[in-house]
Amino acid sequence: MTLGKVVGTVVATQKDSGLDGFKLQIVQTLDLPSLEPKASFVVAVDAVGAGDGEVVLCCSGSSARMTSATENRPVDAVIVAIIDAAEIEGEAIYRK
Repeated sequence: MTLGKVVGTVVATQKDSGLDGFKLQIVQTLDLPSLEPKASFVVAVDAVGAGDGEVVLCCSGSSARMTSATENRPVDAVIVAIIDAAEIEGEAIYRK
């Protein structure tokens, strides 16, 4: 799992029927513990209703197909949580 920030959306009118009904978000990976943006991005299916600018938790690979919403779907990355707070060794690194 990785932490990222929603920075955009993808609109695709022609897509596999397994993606029908899903919002596709562009997520920029965040470095730990600084939460500085990395130069890597992923397009992820949004399973939790994340909005632009929110810090999210993403799963990728075969784990992306293990949520109730994405099971047996053509998905390689999924947003599984919107982060409210994060801490490392008792020190807050993020608060919404």
